[in-house]
Amino acid sequence: MISDITLIVRPEDEHDENLLKNKAVEALSKKNCNIRPEDIRLIVAKRSIDARHGRIRICLRCKAYIGEAPDEQSAKQIPTWQPADGANRVVIVGSGPAGLFGALRLLEDGITPIIVERGEYTDARKKTIAEISTKGSVDGDSNYCFGEGGAGAFSDGKLYTRSTKRGNAGRILSLFRFFGASESILTDAHPHIGTDKLPKIVNAMREKIISLGGEFHSCTKCVDFLSETENGKKRITGIAVEHTKTKERRTIEADAVLLASGHSANDIYALVARFAPEALEAKTFAAGVRVEHPRELIDAIQFHGKNFQSAEYRLTTQVSERGVYSFCMCPGGFVVPSATNGDQIVVNGMSSSKRNSKWSNAAIVVEIRPEDIPQEFIKKAGDCPALAGLYWRAHIEREAKLHGKGQAAPAQRMKDFLSHRKSESLPPTSFTPGVVSSRLDEWLPPHIKTRLEKAFGDFNKTMRGFISPDALLIAVETRTSTPVRILRNKETGECISVARLYPAGEGSGYSGGIVSSAMDGEREAALIAEKIIGKHNR
Repeated sequence: MISDITLIVRPEDEHDENLLKNKAVEALSKKNCNIRPEDIRLIVAKRSIDARHGRIRICLRCKAYIGEAPDEQSAKQIPTWQPADGANRVVIVGSGPAGLFGALRLLEDGITPIIVERGEYTDARKKTIAEISTKGSVDGDSNYCFGEGGAGAFSDGKLYTRSTKRGNAGRILSLFRFFGASESILTDAHPHIGTDKLPKIVNAMREKIISLGGEFHSCTKCVDFLSETENGKKRITGIAVEHTKTKERRTIEADAVLLASGHSANDIYALVARFAPEALEAKTFAAGVRVEHPRELIDAIQFHGKNFQSAEYRLTTQVSERGVYSFCMCPGGFVVPSATNGDQIVVNGMSSSKRNSKWSNAAIVVEIRPEDIPQEFIKKAGDCPALAGLYWRAHIEREAKLHGKGQAAPAQRMKDFLSHRKSESLPPTSFTPGVVSSRLDEWLPPHIKTRLEKAFGDFNKTMRGFISPDALLIAVETRTSTPVRILRNKETGECISVARLYPAGEGSGYSGGIVSSAMDGEREAALIAEKIIGKHNR
């Protein structure tokens, strides 16, 4: 017999097996199950923390196995991959989660995935990323956003998602576990790998793909689509690529193209705009700042002064008909530079697996709708108004550069931001390129600034002490999602006006985070398999 039960325990009792079994007996007795502790095998299905009402409790949702062995569900979700046959070839543009999981899904049917990635492998990418802080130089093709593993590889590795309808999130977590993630990701309510561990997992995925006959080409940028006309409609036959170091150009023919280029590949949006402008649509996105506090302060607020672990928070409010919310909260983490061009300053956050830095940070961003984009940027977009949000985003990032120094970001104490004054000094920060005192309240767009001001007051009511002397605002946070969606057919997954082109993941406007992007990449790959070899979406 298998029974689902919930056990509420103190943190110090979480790993006391005898206590847990005794509690399980009590819970099962209410279900008229008369059993002994030694007859039970408990498997934790989900773990969460309840810090309400001035005390900390661990909530364990368990499966109690009585008289039978536990069912190893995670093992069942690891697919059987087939060696690539070379007969059917799919080019994948981008090696983020949508691209990597899409490639693995294609290999379930023996289809050859050919991944082209404009950035470097993770080992070389680490050195390039370090130069952003040490030299203030940004490599436009290999940085925190571009390179093996995509934007997620060096920005935390959060695996929480609410997008459960897009696919099997449990399968994605099981695959991460298979490739080297901690077993805790299968049970934690907010699973997290850590930026110190995720690159090795990404490497293991790449090695598996290559071992099965797939291809992986780093420092290789998609610069054009190859196509022909079929029944009056464009049909993709491959792509043209350029090596980012040698500038050598060549073409790669394929049966289909999975476009998983990420939320920062502005040149890909421009390519689609030239090729099929009708396939682009403006969408809602968000922009704001990264807010950094001393970790001890956030921990004390969330855990009532108790020394427990690095604390998370999630905040949201409505201001003047727009959402203002926290995003990518990094307990015990770091603020990192995420520009993809030397004339920008962009910030993001990450945490290592131990989450043990002196700071905690989160993006606090304002919802931006297409109608919020100033007319000048719509005019600049010309015949493709869907790109207006990209032009506006680039403008804000260049504005941050003007108020920074090198890659040192403009910053202001939260209290000074609310009081409309310059910060005469700035607190210590985790942002290694450094920060420069700036009147963010003067140059941030008014519809962002005024909403942030009101939201900070709302958040301080929820988390007393959120507005504090050492709370630091670092600008700007603009890459939470893309302002553009590449429209696709709901049934076939193809771009609405280009056959055999399959937009996927964050960059195409269909996901927001590692797991949802991985699920979307799998979904599109399954549709590709159905199209080119008649396999049904499983």
